[in-house]
Amino acid sequence: MAVTLQSKMTKLLFLTFTRGSSIMLTLYNITQIIFLIITLPFLLAVVLLTPKYRLRTWKRLGFGLRSQIKHTKKEERKTIWIHALSVGEVTSALALISGVRNRFPEAFLVFSTSTSSGAKVAEQLMADHADILIPFPLDILPVTAFFIKLIQPDLFILVETDFWPNILTCLQRKKIPVMLVNGRISHKSMASYRRFAFFFRPLFQTFHHLCMQTETDRVRMIDLGVPEDRVLTLGNLKFDTPLITASSTLQEEPMVLPDDSLLLIAGSTHKGEEEIILSAYVRLRTAYPNLFLIIAPRDISRGKEIQELARTKGITVSCRSDKTEHSQRLLVLDTIGELAGCYRFADIAFVGGSLRHKGGHNPIEPAVMGAPVLFGPHMEDFAEISQDLLTAGGAIRVGGEESLFQAADTWLSDVRLRKEAGLAALKCVENQQGVIERHLQLIQAIL
Repeated sequence: MAVTLQSKMTKLLFLTFTRGSSIMLTLYNITQIIFLIITLPFLLAVVLLTPKYRLRTWKRLGFGLRSQIKHTKKEERKTIWIHALSVGEVTSALALISGVRNRFPEAFLVFSTSTSSGAKVAEQLMADHADILIPFPLDILPVTAFFIKLIQPDLFILVETDFWPNILTCLQRKKIPVMLVNGRISHKSMASYRRFAFFFRPLFQTFHHLCMQTETDRVRMIDLGVPEDRVLTLGNLKFDTPLITASSTLQEEPMVLPDDSLLLIAGSTHKGEEEIILSAYVRLRTAYPNLFLIIAPRDISRGKEIQELARTKGITVSCRSDKTEHSQRLLVLDTIGELAGCYRFADIAFVGGSLRHKGGHNPIEPAVMGAPVLFGPHMEDFAEISQDLLTAGGAIRVGGEESLFQAADTWLSDVRLRKEAGLAALKCVENQQGVIERHLQLIQAIL
């Protein structure tokens, strides 16, 4: 009797979800059609007049996809489609796609990105691993159906984020397994997911497996209504990210980094943080005249703004995009895809987004390069990782200019302490490696 009742309840819940999902999808597509009809002339003008959208938009509608696949895909091969939104997700996926290629050498690997900047980085990092690189389809129902029909994936892997109803629902209806990797849910995202649960819960239900970075992320996903057996804690892909050999490095351009310099890198900074970093840097330069600073803003369009701010403090500065031949003491890294490679030269690294309420950015990139790490009090998005680094002695939390100055001064004044902290950061990362192998085992089980 109890079993029968439970079975009926399960069936009722499934039907409720299915109907809710169908209603959500119908409303989504009706709203989309109305929006396209109203804005079509404007959208066409933007696409035709903007070079970066002109060719890419047609490709995102599927033009040229048939011939691209026809010339590369062989029959009787398992097809794995991996998608990454933009630059950050592409770099996160590097170790995974490398592992997939080695484990499944005969598989046909499709790698897609949503943004043009992500596509550029993918061309640099993924060309040796993926069979084809494509733009991600626009989430218009006939377009997503067309992409899936041509690609015919045996598995779709989504890296971190970029949830779209039509593509996920089409994959589900075709009974194609969908897997989320490197999943994380920040406090801010959790609030949004709860507020719009009617929209996001059906999307998360389309996944066969949701592989989260931390146990906290796993619990949050379950709290959103995803069945426990679908949610796994497999770790952060960047723990297994290989050392990056950039095609253009500071070492190869000595006019950028003067000889015998100490290097402080402030990565992924946000507005308001550069003022604090530059003020601390001016004070540090008094004791360490050979200290060189690289600031890599999260938004690279802010390069000139940071340049002007530095000049008001009397700091000679250049932007990487200017390709100046003058040796300065501050470089604003306003380019895409170079920050991770630069960390291997750092004596100290500061992780941005942490002195302001931005949730912080990933401290694994500098730590895996053996750089001691500094970050502010707002590392909510990477709470477990940052705490692990603090516990290991590979990081120091700072609160503002004075504590930033003091922490940097401690490490700069004592080579032994600095190297011990860098080694502690590296070992902290190494102790949590094996993430890719866990993902590959799951992929193997699915295929």
